[in-house]
Amino acid sequence: MGIHLTAKDNETVPVLDFGSQYAMLIARRLREAQVYSQVVPHDISAGQLRRINPKGLVLSGGPGNVYAENAPQCDPAIFELGIPILGICYGLQVACSTFNGTVHPSKDREYGRRNLRIRSHDELFHGLDEEMTVWMSHGDRIEVLPEGFETLASTDTCPHAAVKDEQGLFWGLQFHPEVTHTPAGNNILHNFLYRICRCKGEWEMSSFIGNSIEKIKREVSSDSRVVLGLSGGVDSSVAAVLLHRAIGKRLHCIYVDNGVMRANETVEVEKKFREHLHINLRVIDASGKFLDNLQGVTDPEEKRKIIGRTFIDVFKDAAEDIENAKYLAQGTLYPDVIESAGISTGPASVIKTHHNVGGLPAELGFDLIEPFRFLFKDEVRKVGEALGVPHEVVWRHPFPGPGLSVRILGEVTRERLRVLREADRILLDELVASGYYDHVGQAFAVLLPLRSVGVMGDERTYDHVIAIRVVETEDFMTADWARLPGDLLAAISNRIINCVQGVNRVVYDISSKPPATIEWE
Repeated sequence: MGIHLTAKDNETVPVLDFGSQYAMLIARRLREAQVYSQVVPHDISAGQLRRINPKGLVLSGGPGNVYAENAPQCDPAIFELGIPILGICYGLQVACSTFNGTVHPSKDREYGRRNLRIRSHDELFHGLDEEMTVWMSHGDRIEVLPEGFETLASTDTCPHAAVKDEQGLFWGLQFHPEVTHTPAGNNILHNFLYRICRCKGEWEMSSFIGNSIEKIKREVSSDSRVVLGLSGGVDSSVAAVLLHRAIGKRLHCIYVDNGVMRANETVEVEKKFREHLHINLRVIDASGKFLDNLQGVTDPEEKRKIIGRTFIDVFKDAAEDIENAKYLAQGTLYPDVIESAGISTGPASVIKTHHNVGGLPAELGFDLIEPFRFLFKDEVRKVGEALGVPHEVVWRHPFPGPGLSVRILGEVTRERLRVLREADRILLDELVASGYYDHVGQAFAVLLPLRSVGVMGDERTYDHVIAIRVVETEDFMTADWARLPGDLLAAISNRIINCVQGVNRVVYDISSKPPATIEWE
């Protein structure tokens, strides 16, 4: 069983996923505009879409070439549904190819910001300037438009950067309006939803809570128990409170100390959930088992797999002690799913595996409850605030399932964990004290797999290097490095070098996502 958010019958704009890492981001932007959106497989049939009764459709980008053998295609009948369709990047090329246009490789790949000139002020560009900055990311382009299509905008190297068909049911963009690098992107999507699809804006997070609680009550039998793996992070914590609201003491949370948690993590989680939220919680210290299994391992994917397998073993043993435990709840989010290529039949590339996406239900024999599988981090935080979850839990920065093991580049040892824990604690302390913690999306320290020469007390040192990663982000699908004040960075560096034995150098990561990811591994 998968308990998840369901589409609203009267106002939905699905996103057909052709493998874009931004497909989820498109859905998020539409929800921000108060129109419900959910990503669906690119090959969904027109009949299936008709049953959803959508107000419009969006065709996402993707990594493929429409002219390649076995290139992802959509059901041509979707263009006969009589609803507005917006194609983005690959989605534009799919539509043009379907209607006998010509798509060829570009002479020069367009990647990055470009100046867009609007040639025809269609409803899609209502209220926007004649020229604007847009974000391009493509290697192919439209050479010849299909019959009945017209060009709306172009760049110096892309003659058909925005198009529409004469019937007024298809619009296409070669650039990406969903990313923050296209400043007017939200305006374009808003125009599509409200001026073209004629949406009313009925999607609200408040309706999600009531609907989810009622659905959980209906689908979890009264004599059954639900087990939840609690990490103390935002996702699992808010999921625990939501489930507790629905089924009370029939929820059993299990917190596994895997030995790669942050400083004082276990004590703080235990206190919050037992004393303040009054939720059933069992704490298991399996740190020795995890660290023994990680010994000598340096590959990040192998670390994830080891921690996932070990977690299953420990969790399964603990869950067997719970009578009538038939359901497993997880705080899986939409970005987890897309980065693990989790949309069924989707052609997305796997960026990294997530230990809580797939595998666990089959291994443990439980039915699965994932109330946030189709939500983004900011939406979960809104749910948490509405449920009265403490501020420090709701606004806690994301922490990966494999913990500090993927913030230690190279082998995970107890000594290297000590170094990273102390450095990370200092970073977070300084950000909280300065007031910056709540104003950045994520911040953490990384232990690099190298040593550097230094001078301390007139003596030569050859010690560890700590990298500091602090990013600003709205969606965690794209991010930019935080421009922290120099004095604050200096204070963080000085404290780490002076207080963490074995560190003589601190560096600051100034790369954005994309092309980098937020985490280093």
